[in-house]
Amino acid sequence: MPSFMMLLHGPADRPRQSASNPQEFTRMTREYMEWADRLRERGQLKGGNKLTDDAGRILRTQSGRLCTTDGPYAESKEIVGGFFVISAGDYAEACRIAESCPHLKYGSYIEVRQVQEL
Repeated sequence: MPSFMMLLHGPADRPRQSASNPQEFTRMTREYMEWADRLRERGQLKGGNKLTDDAGRILRTQSGRLCTTDGPYAESKEIVGGFFVISAGDYAEACRIAESCPHLKYGSYIEVRQVQEL
């Protein structure tokens, strides 16, 4: 069965839930975990994690030299805050799974991409 990556996008300026309201953060985290547990029980969850709140790093070559910068661009209005890797028969099924993810309830969006197995 093909694998799909769900990239969880959100606004870069969203307040950090853990700092502003610990109870709300705990409730949201529980929602994601319960959703993931349901997928795991059906054999559809291969993995996933929340990413840290820092910007990460971007590596690219410029004029044959490696350049590392803080990344994404400063003017970026959104970040990838986490990911899940799921099993689904096709994009339609992968999107149905993504539709049930709590992430969509919080003003964010999910990018679904098929993983090319090597």
